[in-house]
Amino acid sequence: MINVEVIKNTTENTTSLIRRFTKRVQGSGILPRVRSLRYFERPASEFKKKKQILRKIERREEFETLYKQGKVEERKGRGRRR
Repeated sequence: MINVEVIKNTTENTTSLIRRFTKRVQGSGILPRVRSLRYFERPASEFKKKKQILRKIERREEFETLYKQGKVEERKGRGRRR
């Protein structure tokens, strides 16, 4: 990992020191890498994928039976809201 270090000059105020530090951090490319690691989500296992698919099929079948019985209205399209 790359460390960014900035040393304060004798006549430099803290605002310009912070500005110089942020520019150095942006130039090094640390932030995009850290942000990508922050929201990292490992891929789902085969068992979990299969379980989700089976649950989806089961819910769809349950909806179809309720729709045929007239207990649920048909869903509208999934278009944009206006």
